[in-house]
Amino acid sequence: MPSTPKFIYFDLGNVLLHFDHDIACRQMAALASTPRVEITPQRVREVVFASNLNHEFEAGAITAEEFYRAFCEATQTSPDMAELAIAASDIFRANVQIKPLLGALLSARFPIGILSNTNIWHWQFITDGRYILFPSAFDAIALSFELKAQKPDKAIYQKAAELAGYAPEEIFYVDDLADNVVGAREAGFDAVQYTTAHDLAIELRKRGLRMNY
Repeated sequence: MPSTPKFIYFDLGNVLLHFDHDIACRQMAALASTPRVEITPQRVREVVFASNLNHEFEAGAITAEEFYRAFCEATQTSPDMAELAIAASDIFRANVQIKPLLGALLSARFPIGILSNTNIWHWQFITDGRYILFPSAFDAIALSFELKAQKPDKAIYQKAAELAGYAPEEIFYVDDLADNVVGAREAGFDAVQYTTAHDLAIELRKRGLRMNY
């Protein structure tokens, strides 16, 4: 039986918040298009997600300004940068299913954190007051663009453990992607793939964690 964790890390996308890149593609395309130049959502997907651009942005290899310039050059457009950041980021909705579980952990004063591949635009959007729990409810926040490492690379889990102040074997991690779960386990974490909040609660109880859920 797995041991009781001392710290829990949550993935952000499709665990704490749902997101949809198709929405980003549509919104960025609409913003970038002009009467003379029509940019399609498919073109945005090619420029941002089918290329290495989004990966570099989330890895912290390029700044927001460099991402913006690369997008403008590839699409031959010049949308307002602040508006493009919103168009790229207004893609999230709360995972209401997991809120009671988070509340139970917070009531039990159990230390929790976020471990996520994300970029500065998304993080600023999430933490600007739209979602009351972000970032104040979390004891450690390990973000790929700040740590210059991405899941499932071992380096990001090691840096996340250092941020939390616990040994890898003392940390439980939940992610929606199987590859990231495997990477966490290889780094020494106890990790499971997210399906539902109910199933996650069962996994935590298996590990001896008690809470009012």
